[in-house]
Amino acid sequence: MQIEIIQEPIEDVLIVRPFEQSTEPANQEMFKAEKGEMWWYSSKELWLGLGKTPKLPAVTKIFRSLFFKRKDRWPAHITLDARGRGADWIGYAVNGIVLGGYDLQLYKTEPKVVSAFFKSGTLSILADEGSDAEQSVDNALKTALVQIRIMDLMNAPSNHKKPATLAEWARKSGAEHGYAVEILEKAALEEQGMHALLAVNQGSDEPPVMIVSEYKPAHYTQTVALVGKGVTFDTGGISIKPSANMHLMKSDMGGAAAVLGTIELAAQLKLPVRIIGVIPSTENSVDGSAMKPGDVIGSYAGKTIEVIDTDAEGRLILADGLHYAVKNYQPDVLIDLATLTGSVIQTLGYEAAGLFTPNDHLAAELIQAADETGERLWRLPVWDEYKEEISSDIADLKNYHGKPLAGAIVAAKFLEVFTAEHPAWAHLDIAGMAFGDTEFAPGRAGTAYGVKLLIAYLSKLAG
Repeated sequence: MQIEIIQEPIEDVLIVRPFEQSTEPANQEMFKAEKGEMWWYSSKELWLGLGKTPKLPAVTKIFRSLFFKRKDRWPAHITLDARGRGADWIGYAVNGIVLGGYDLQLYKTEPKVVSAFFKSGTLSILADEGSDAEQSVDNALKTALVQIRIMDLMNAPSNHKKPATLAEWARKSGAEHGYAVEILEKAALEEQGMHALLAVNQGSDEPPVMIVSEYKPAHYTQTVALVGKGVTFDTGGISIKPSANMHLMKSDMGGAAAVLGTIELAAQLKLPVRIIGVIPSTENSVDGSAMKPGDVIGSYAGKTIEVIDTDAEGRLILADGLHYAVKNYQPDVLIDLATLTGSVIQTLGYEAAGLFTPNDHLAAELIQAADETGERLWRLPVWDEYKEEISSDIADLKNYHGKPLAGAIVAAKFLEVFTAEHPAWAHLDIAGMAFGDTEFAPGRAGTAYGVKLLIAYLSKLAG
């Protein structure tokens, strides 16, 4: 898609005009400007309702919904009337328009036709003279295209998405966008003592990897390490999951996807922040060699772990990833993301991810970025009173407390042990946000949650 900024309408080109309910368009008795409302004022003019003073994340959703619903019927050239709008508003609208063309039909032999507008068409932005929208539009387009790549990755089934697939994705991205990528294969993991990651991998024919990416700009003052859970399929292991929704466990690498997308986009936007991405990746499968409940395993940090539940595997591989990031890179900020617990969904539903950090300043910065982007967070406690829940009789700690309460919090307390008491660590449990029911897919689908949130946080950190 080509995007241009114009100051005068183009004759005979469809124009989309957005209205808030506070404005007074003609024929108001027929068009109320309610959120998402469409009204054809003429054959070449489509009015779009935004509702009452919508926040910027709502603008993205409204435009995405409009362009998705008609994605097979758009002409090759469309004008968006953005006069009187700020650069940020225009960026959020463009992000929604591009995402509206996302094509989920990854493996269909006879896919439905999607308008050529989204691939080779032109979007003209009708803006006020002197509008400073060019950079905002460019950033929005880059963001949407990365989000689409991440949604493709999330939606791919496990036979098309193995740990080696994530590694190759990172390699190609790094080569194209100018950041370093190192892949620690199984032999290197064994040599370095990544015992927790290797234990989770025992039941799988697919070898594990640790993906280590480094985006290092010429000038920076902050180093941020992002650690993402990369379980490409999760059976639950010996503590096997129910079969009803196990097919959705192709999405258990949502944290890894967010890290991959964030680093690629940060490199494209040339953010002046050094970013380290660490992604431990494996399947959690079942065979005669699989890790068993009651096993005591080691870890990269040297601590021993009693495995109470093999379906609490994400925290095990993150333990090695977190300690690797701290030990080898000494980051100023350490953030991990994972589709970690059903408990966080029971607590927050599908409206927000759980945020766990003892650092009030970091929490405030992340929540501000979440509010700005619409990728919401809600802070939950990590008080030391929960430590006893991971106490083990025979090992340094156990991976699961076995109680129907505080599951997401106890998982966070487990991870905290492997951060070497890092003063600026945050854990984001994105289980309810990375893959869910949306109007843009007949079933559950990837959302690319975390990319916009982290980029907004990193952008402010850089400033």
